Amino acid sequence: MKKSLAATALLALAGVAVAQGAYPSRPVTLVVPFPPGGGTDTGARIVAQKLGAKWGQTVIVENKGGAAGMIGADLVAKAKPDGYTLLMGNIGTQAINPSLYPKTPYDAATAFVPITLVAELPLAMMVNPAVPAKTAREFIALAKSEPGKLSYSSSGAGGAPHLAAEMFKEATGTFIVHVPYRGGGPAIGDLLAGHVQLSFMTVLEASGHIKAGKLRALAVTGSKRVPALPDVPTLAEAVLPGFNSISWIGMLAPAGTPKEIVDKVSSDVREVLASDEVKLKLIELGAVPAGTTPAQFSALIDSDRKRYAQIIKDKKISVD
Repeated sequence: MKKSLAATALLALAGVAVAQGAYPSRPVTLVVPFPPGGGTDTGARIVAQKLGAKWGQTVIVENKGGAAGMIGADLVAKAKPDGYTLLMGNIGTQAINPSLYPKTPYDAATAFVPITLVAELPLAMMVNPAVPAKTAREFIALAKSEPGKLSYSSSGAGGAPHLAAEMFKEATGTFIVHVPYRGGGPAIGDLLAGHVQLSFMTVLEASGHIKAGKLRALAVTGSKRVPALPDVPTLAEAVLPGFNSISWIGMLAPAGTPKEIVDKVSSDVREVLASDEVKLKLIELGAVPAGTTPAQFSALIDSDRKRYAQIIKDKKISVD
């Protein structure tokens, strides 16, 4: 009897191991909590294509925009924790929103399991070519001469572009009207059309328009210049010493997802990011490929959540 029970237990464990080893055995959905065309979406699609090829299973990118990314994030937070519904979150959904929104449909600190940081996304300060300013310093002078007459678009209230713009306004003493959109794609669309004059957007989503001459980059917001736009100075070197505000994207799973699956996805994404093809493509578009362990990504989220909570409090930034 004891031998029979032991054999049954071994068979059960073997079955679990086989099931875990077979992941993924069907298509995986990667939710992007923003519309198509933004930096989070662009990065997600590059990774999803290569990850799907590696797994031999389709990785479906599903855009669920709205509410500063909270609609899509909530969908993943409430999904079955089996590894078949994942989130491509960003600094806004994971580190900024908790301090900007007193009520969210989930607790960002406990609703997800971090998998890996995918890429850092420096931001570009861009204007429509019709704007006469050719440098960040000239734009500041223009904004000060016409307070409240200029406007800027963002990918949504509370996102990294919104925070960067508000930090810029506070540091320069300018009054520029905020026009939030439901993602980077629509925000850039109205900048291209001239409906707004300024945007802070990821280089990843904007470099094509900049290189084509459809938008003019005045500066980038990180601590160093971006290889994709080597002639564009940082705000820190151009006019605002110490200015540093970037975004990032990373993959997460619903809380409760088995560690074996989280570790596998993390390892496989890091392998994809280490390939020359993906690495060069992301760098060319203005991203900085990363790839971290789940623990390293968790530490980054926690650090940035505390950092932006302090910035939001100190600068009295709101989503109004």
